[in-house]
Amino acid sequence: MTTRRTVQIRRIYDDPTPHDGTRVLVDRLWPRGVSKTRAHLDEWCKQIAPSTELRRWYGHDPELFDEFARRYRDELTEPERVEALAHLRALADQNKLTLLTGTKNTDISEAAVLADVVARSGRSPRK
Repeated sequence: MTTRRTVQIRRIYDDPTPHDGTRVLVDRLWPRGVSKTRAHLDEWCKQIAPSTELRRWYGHDPELFDEFARRYRDELTEPERVEALAHLRALADQNKLTLLTGTKNTDISEAAVLADVVARSGRSPRK
């Protein structure tokens, strides 16, 4: 049996809502123009973010998203990221989880890949 957790994605630039639950920034770099107070974060989980090399290669090019998602899922099997992923899953088990990102298009972001992986119970990050 597969359990689905409640995980949503929002831009960090959007105002928080009462329905956000636990708010976690999943970008490696702090978003420009957002103060830590305004962000209303519960956590900043930068160790779960894609590697700098993968992030730079991808550059949020929609045509590269499928390959980016595959490579990022591979990175999520690395020990430090496995631990961070388990932590995010534990947060999602306790409450609704909102993954925050600074990217303009959340549908083709690392947060979209991560939300899918976190939402699936205990399965490998690879599809």
